[in-house]
Amino acid sequence: MNSTELLRRVSPEEVGREAHNPVDAQTLRAAGEIVDRVRSGGAGAVRSYAERFAERTPGQPLVLGRDAMRAAIDHIDAEDIAAIERVHERIFTFAKAQLDAIGALDVPVPGGRAGHTIEPIAEVGCYAPAGRYPLPSSVLMTAATARAAGCDRVVVASPGAHPVTLAAAWIAGADEFLAVGGAHAVAALAFGIEGLCPVDKIIGPGNRWVTAAKQLVSSAVGIDMLAGPSELGVLADDSAEASVVAADLLAQAEHDTDAVVYLVTTSERLVEEVQLELGRQLFDLPTRNTARAAVRNGLACVTRDLDEAVALVNTLAPEHLEIMTHDPEGVAARVRHAGALFVGDATSEALGDYGIGPNHTLPTGGTARFRAGLSVLDLVRVRTWIRVDTPNAMDSVLRDIERLANLEGLTGHARSVTLESRRHAHGRSSMSPRQSAQNTSIRRD
Repeated sequence: MNSTELLRRVSPEEVGREAHNPVDAQTLRAAGEIVDRVRSGGAGAVRSYAERFAERTPGQPLVLGRDAMRAAIDHIDAEDIAAIERVHERIFTFAKAQLDAIGALDVPVPGGRAGHTIEPIAEVGCYAPAGRYPLPSSVLMTAATARAAGCDRVVVASPGAHPVTLAAAWIAGADEFLAVGGAHAVAALAFGIEGLCPVDKIIGPGNRWVTAAKQLVSSAVGIDMLAGPSELGVLADDSAEASVVAADLLAQAEHDTDAVVYLVTTSERLVEEVQLELGRQLFDLPTRNTARAAVRNGLACVTRDLDEAVALVNTLAPEHLEIMTHDPEGVAARVRHAGALFVGDATSEALGDYGIGPNHTLPTGGTARFRAGLSVLDLVRVRTWIRVDTPNAMDSVLRDIERLANLEGLTGHARSVTLESRRHAHGRSSMSPRQSAQNTSIRRD
């Protein structure tokens, strides 16, 4: 690589499927010891870690309520609070719109009806990192989505209980705030401690310790995903502005020294200009040390044409993908594998990070090939139901059941449905589960 080039140059043939394991074996083992200690030691174990990592001082509560969250607002600039409230409204509105795009189902089947209801997960833990800076955006992305889904109880966990994080939790409607982070926070959410009941699912981004703990507790509670370092891919042709591409790559690179950025383009000229722009823009970027290290994790690849560029992007399956081409909509329609798309020159990935609407918790490490970003769909369950009204209309179904049951050596199944078919459900309510679920289903407006 040329000494003036920050992005590693590769040929299309060198681009392979990127499969970053989000958790190394050493971290997994060490996190396992923490999880086991919290599971057996409860609040005492959590407190020992919280004090060791300067998250809590002796005597400070581990779990805070709504009053403490609300009190934090008094310590934050009013304009900052107003901005958090506006971002919360955009995230919540988009999540509700997603919810409205799905719904209950009620269809005829032989002898009766079948369908599904949409039921929210009852209790959710929302993790929000707080490394160099607090991340209220992550609080909003998780807790607001849980509230939009209709979850009964929302717990936010974040190290240190920074006032802006507490304020965001209050605005998003959190019920409780666990003022610790890391693997011990994940274990506390999963198994419960004195003063904090366990949750049913844990969502939200975190470092390798958080990710390792989520993997370890996933047999006890649900998790959203195992996310690794953040990624941004830019798919561009000769219409893209080098200064804009470089700015967007650096915006993602400043997250973490382990972040990864990609430039896949049909234009050799663009790569050369972006390399120069990266150096120029890094000069006065306050986060330049982090961003420079992350940029060096990435790559730049010039392809023969857009077909090859799209194929390479689908191979990489980046967490975020910006499309800067003459026809961004047309190109976007051909991309199959990316966590989230940002279509057109004016659509910076930072719009997604800071709450224009869609969620910023997204799959990394090529996992966008088989999963999507966090949404209300992660916080609801599609529960099916069947109701038989006219057993005498089920002759063909019963014959099929009997045949399949005999093939599997489970003749009791055939006997069971035959007996049921002889019972007439006189006097039973004709209300379908879809109708009866309206009082308890997800749509709690």
